[in-house]
Amino acid sequence: MKLNNIFNKENLFIVLLFIFSVLINQYYGNRGIFPADSFSHFDTGFRVLLGEYPFRDYWVVSGPLIDYLQALFFYLFGINWQVYVFHASIINGLVSIATFLFLRSFKLNIFYSLVYSVFFSILAYPSSGTPFVDHHSAMFSLIATYFFILAIKDEQKYYWILLPIFFGFSFLSKQVPASYIIISTILILIFYSIIKKKYKHFQYLALSTTLFIFLLLIFGKFQGINLSSFLEQYIFYPQSIGLNRFSNFEVTFNNTIGHFKFIYLSLGLLIYLNLKKLFLKKNYYKENFFFYFMILLGLTFSLIFHQLLTRNQTFIFFLVPILVAFFQINLNVNKKIISILLILFCFFVTVKYHLRFNEDRKFHELEHVNFKNSSYGKEIDNKLSGLKWITPNYKNNPKKEINQINEIKTYLENDDRNKMVMTNYSFFSILLEEKIFSTTRWHIFDGTDYPRIKNKYFKSYRNLLINTIKNNNVKVIYTIKPVNNLSIYNYINENCFVEKKVTDQLTSYNLKKCEEIND
Repeated sequence: MKLNNIFNKENLFIVLLFIFSVLINQYYGNRGIFPADSFSHFDTGFRVLLGEYPFRDYWVVSGPLIDYLQALFFYLFGINWQVYVFHASIINGLVSIATFLFLRSFKLNIFYSLVYSVFFSILAYPSSGTPFVDHHSAMFSLIATYFFILAIKDEQKYYWILLPIFFGFSFLSKQVPASYIIISTILILIFYSIIKKKYKHFQYLALSTTLFIFLLLIFGKFQGINLSSFLEQYIFYPQSIGLNRFSNFEVTFNNTIGHFKFIYLSLGLLIYLNLKKLFLKKNYYKENFFFYFMILLGLTFSLIFHQLLTRNQTFIFFLVPILVAFFQINLNVNKKIISILLILFCFFVTVKYHLRFNEDRKFHELEHVNFKNSSYGKEIDNKLSGLKWITPNYKNNPKKEINQINEIKTYLENDDRNKMVMTNYSFFSILLEEKIFSTTRWHIFDGTDYPRIKNKYFKSYRNLLINTIKNNNVKVIYTIKPVNNLSIYNYINENCFVEKKVTDQLTSYNLKKCEEIND
């Protein structure tokens, strides 16, 4: 009877945790936007439903899996902004549950497991709120990390089988941080196998990896995606970007230490405890808990390294409750005062970064915005209902931005020709309910989105752009600020177009007879 009560309580906590995790992300996913990031998978998810696929129809440097997942959410639940945010909310809920079950597998007190998991859910996906490549990659990598630890702990083959699959999902969300964590995992796995003299798990890993790659190739063939396009866009081109960032990488105390101080402090507790055991306990390096520590150490430094190289807004503070919870598990001391101090520390960190990244929306550059000035997304279209519209560039006058978008929307609706739209407002395919043939997900202007003139893959993108225009009989191209004519003229001679300024934000480029396109 007692066991049954515990089981029921655990199920109740799982349900409550899932509901909370979904709702908190759903709320903050509607609180302001940064257009290029917030809409990065909105149109592309719909475009997949229209038969336009990554690599084949638009240049992709990250996130193809997210496009397909978003297409599935749209297919199942309808095509609107709330379903889009719901995608991220579901990921937040599922990974929060995985964290709770992971902690419970180590017999951590059910209340503490719930509290740490709630802290995790607050710090995990709500900083973005909408589907984002870094978050998806980190979340799938985290689940894979849980499977790696549980595979060592329970010695169940299905954990070894699931490990490469979730790392595959992570890599197909974004190459990094997935690659860093995968490399760290491989090194620790080799060390573990040598020390433990266990090698049978390699056959499960090899089988799972081979099957995953085989199914991926079959899926790509079915979608009409060339392997060469995938390799060029997803593997080789991003390496040219990464090498440039690595060469410009600068180490300062603030960006490497100060910025991540609470993560380091949380990790420091684990490092201290394990170093102490290494010196005081004979052959501790052969014990499972030492390998758990090494895995979490590799995960943490991989994510920090990723943040340092990308120089994006920080999103990895969800590591703090995981590291602190595992310190409590590793400590194995039933002193209530220690547990309370650890919980209070996590509570402080969670509140601090919740206010900064969730409430103030720092991840989307909205930290100096007065959200009372927000307008409503439904003023643009009912598909954007529930979205509190305010962006960094129009933080004092969101109505002006909405009026500009509505003016553009009306003009595009009245043009029934096949058209290409180049914009960071990646929602016009959904709003117009038609193909807009854009050959890139967004325009970042720093070479991280698609190849520029001096890049070795410039010709490949140029061919994609020209072939898209020819094969789809595109008659006109539109650019919406900040996208300008260089996004066209750098790839196709300007003599092929008649340029016309339609509004302050919208410019049209009507195609005329041109050997470059018509040959």
